[in-house]
Amino acid sequence: MALQAANKIAACERMIHMKLTKLMAIVTLLFLAISTVASAQSLGDYARSVRKNKPDTTASAHVYDNDNLPSNDGLSIVGQAPDPKSAQPAPGATDPAAAAADAKKTADEWKQKFDSQKQKIDSLNHELDLEQREYRLRAAAYYGDAGTRLRDSAQWTKDDAQYKSDIDSKQKAVDDARKELNDMQEEARKEGIKEKDADKSADANNANK
Repeated sequence: MALQAANKIAACERMIHMKLTKLMAIVTLLFLAISTVASAQSLGDYARSVRKNKPDTTASAHVYDNDNLPSNDGLSIVGQAPDPKSAQPAPGATDPAAAAADAKKTADEWKQKFDSQKQKIDSLNHELDLEQREYRLRAAAYYGDAGTRLRDSAQWTKDDAQYKSDIDSKQKAVDDARKELNDMQEEARKEGIKEKDADKSADANNANK
């Protein structure tokens, strides 16, 4: 009887132990499940918080092109400003506008010289023409009157020589003035200026006035 009682007590203890073991296992599994859910929830909250607080980079990452570049406002330059002296042309460089202005000025000066010399030639030609006309009139009067030829033969010989000398002198002055004009034109051609170019420059100046 005692042995049977002992066996029953041992069997009861084993059942209690097995139930306790199962209970502990169930509690442990529940604890792990609860911990996993809580951890997953915490990670989800953290991820949402990070996304919420993340700065919006789409607004700052603006790409500029020819369509949206500012056209009226001044552009600011980052860094050291360029030296104004560096933008000036090199000492040996030629400014096209200055060269054109100098060429026009030279052409105008030659035009004035040409005009002045031509006026001088015209004046000398006029004096020569008057001298020749007077000589022809005096000669016609002298040779047309027989009495005058008899009376004033000696005086006419003297006057005739003087007329011819004056005419030769004025003719020489005209020839010298023409030669001087030719020399001026040649000198101008050596400088790259032709008389017609000087005339065009003068015409342009008159048109602008």
